[in-house]
Amino acid sequence: MIKRLIPGKRLSQATIHGNTVYLAGQVPNDYTGNVEAQTTEVLAKIDALLKDAGTDKTKMLSVTVWLPSMGDFAKFNTVWDAWVPADATPARACVEARLADPSIKVEIAVIAAIG
Repeated sequence: MIKRLIPGKRLSQATIHGNTVYLAGQVPNDYTGNVEAQTTEVLAKIDALLKDAGTDKTKMLSVTVWLPSMGDFAKFNTVWDAWVPADATPARACVEARLADPSIKVEIAVIAAIG
């Protein structure tokens, strides 16, 4: 059985299958902030989605991060490092990519275990 959280026309914000939740790439709602502000907002959205799925950031298995400029990598990591528990870091990839809107400075997708 597949459960979809916040389904939309093109995508669901998260899908649950078995004991795994897959979050769609999350971007900020406010595109005006710098990479730190946008990352903080995206991580809060991830926390909320994981909670709705019955899990939390300590159960993250894999994370993919897209930054339009690797020049923001250190600034992104400052926010990330303060958010992710040191003893629960997931497998992670971070790549430079053009995002859907030039004002978006970060997008993050998560796969996490439930339970």
